[in-house]
Amino acid sequence: MGKILPRFLACASVAVLLAGCASTPTDDDETKGWTAEKLYSTAKAEQADRNFEKSTKLLEKLEARYPYGRYAQQAQLEEAYNHYKAQEPLLAQAAIDRFIKSNPVHPSMDYALYLKGLVSFNEVQGFLSAISKQDMSERDPKAAKDSFDAFKDLVQRFPESRYAADAQVRMGYLIGALASYELHVAKYYYKRGAYLAAANRGKYLIETYSNTKQVEAGLAMMVISYNKLGLNDLRDDAKRVLLKNYPNTQTLEKDFFDDPSWWTPF
Repeated sequence: MGKILPRFLACASVAVLLAGCASTPTDDDETKGWTAEKLYSTAKAEQADRNFEKSTKLLEKLEARYPYGRYAQQAQLEEAYNHYKAQEPLLAQAAIDRFIKSNPVHPSMDYALYLKGLVSFNEVQGFLSAISKQDMSERDPKAAKDSFDAFKDLVQRFPESRYAADAQVRMGYLIGALASYELHVAKYYYKRGAYLAAANRGKYLIETYSNTKQVEAGLAMMVISYNKLGLNDLRDDAKRVLLKNYPNTQTLEKDFFDDPSWWTPF
């Protein structure tokens, strides 16, 4: 035992030294002596060729060797983009958040917010396709909310940005997605006999997403849920509002909520 411990410590010391040398150029490192500009331009070329992993490694070397200056700042954004294109959302978000925190007044902040919204936006498609197949009380629309918040921040802070118009379009889609989610939740509760919970989700939908097509179905959900609960006054009030705003509504017809068109954002 006495001989093993010193040998182990010696090996551990070697490992630490090797790890410490990993971020510095080695004799066989083709990038040895490269300027920050050359590292950045080469990384961008690899990015253009969709070699995202190689591009990211070059950007990481740039940051390690030249931690100050415009190339290092831009490298953080390019790393985020590489992770986004490589479908690595967690790494992309981490890189964007690091950039935003480190460079609060950077001239590319509008792009950083746009990219932050895009990363979460891509997750919304999977979210929408899954919510009708799972326990709705256990689903979390966090990606849709995060994406909406990032786009909203962009539009409010940089209304003249080249990315603002597209962000606004995506915000409209996300609002519809979140309203659809609330309708799914209400239907889930209703089918399981949790009528008060169903009515409350319908009410929340109306109050929170008042400019979406799902409001009509949200009102109908309140009507049928209050009817099941024997709350006739609340039922009649909800029905009155429904018919006043949607005189030709078909939402109270049997099996209406089995119509899949109500479970899409638009």
